[in-house]
Amino acid sequence: MKQKVAIITGASRGIGKAIAQKLASAGMRVALLARNKAELDTLAKAICAQGGMALPLPTDILLAESVQHAVEEVWRQWGSIDLLVNNAGIGVFKAVADTSLEEWDDVMNTNTKGTYLLTKCVVPYLKQQGGGHIMTIASDVARRTFEGGGVYCASKYAQDALMQIVRKEVHAWGIKVSTLYPGLTETYFSGQQPAETPNLNRLQPEDIAEAVYYVFGAPKHVVIDELHLHPFAQKYW
Repeated sequence: MKQKVAIITGASRGIGKAIAQKLASAGMRVALLARNKAELDTLAKAICAQGGMALPLPTDILLAESVQHAVEEVWRQWGSIDLLVNNAGIGVFKAVADTSLEEWDDVMNTNTKGTYLLTKCVVPYLKQQGGGHIMTIASDVARRTFEGGGVYCASKYAQDALMQIVRKEVHAWGIKVSTLYPGLTETYFSGQQPAETPNLNRLQPEDIAEAVYYVFGAPKHVVIDELHLHPFAQKYW
């Protein structure tokens, strides 16, 4: 993995931050995308202080121009893109009848449109270089539903379908597409604050980072299309 390049969305905190730290510790160059410049700069400095390479790129993943600028900057500075991690996501958990149009648009845009824009922008570069890997952090609710999860489940079902289609469309160019489906995770998601003492009844961001590392590290002739992971305490069935 030495010197390979990863673009990570939602990289300023939580799962994205853990993924960036894990990949950087393995010798990868990590491009950090999120809206919070201060948090990105802090993370980039910490990675570089430990001998890694990080490029903080404040980005609004809902704006095509912002996404295009970030991807172009990664290519300009490092000349390759080996891995895109579509990680940024938000959630609103209400009955469908109680979900506002603004909440619907916010969740659908961030979770689905953001994934679409990053993937659309990165694919031409991966085709140009003859390969690469697109990885999306979806959710176990991309395959199941629950009361109060209308907009979130809908966004994750759409995100999952999008990646299944992209997998078919880019295979001929040697591009791998993988989707991860985490269960309950302790992070900043939906306004939560992680506990000072890890709640082992939930996944930790580092658990998902390890999964990303494992999937990306598969031999060249192997692709892990889908990976489900849950805390043992969660009854998924």
